[in-house]
Amino acid sequence: MSPKAHPADKRVIRVVAAEISDGGSHYLITQRLPHAAMPLLWEFPGGKVEPGESDEEALRREIKEELDVQIAVGAKTVQTLRDYDNYRIDFHCFAAQIVQGHPQRIGVWDFRWVQPQELGDYRFPPADQETIDRLVGLDG
Repeated sequence: MSPKAHPADKRVIRVVAAEISDGGSHYLITQRLPHAAMPLLWEFPGGKVEPGESDEEALRREIKEELDVQIAVGAKTVQTLRDYDNYRIDFHCFAAQIVQGHPQRIGVWDFRWVQPQELGDYRFPPADQETIDRLVGLDG
């Protein structure tokens, strides 16, 4: 078992995610691939920000790569730091809408449109918890 990294020594990974709404009461969640870190957990779609990209550019690129849809990125809804054993996630979530295409399983194992009260039926990585809490009204 490897020792846990001291918080100051941890690599920081900037991650963006999208709260993609159907315009009504459903949100798009995706299931991680079996060979990914935290395999088969559900999450709000998105990914890592590459050097030189804005958060919005990274989010549009990731959603296109994973689901083959174009999105319009709206306001930031959540920003949090989450520590894992050997790294720290700098997590930023944005409201979004699909403006072109229909979701396809390209870079995800599965996807579902769910209502906020159904989010508890799925296992998510810890970084997604604040987004879930906000959508189900637990953020105060």
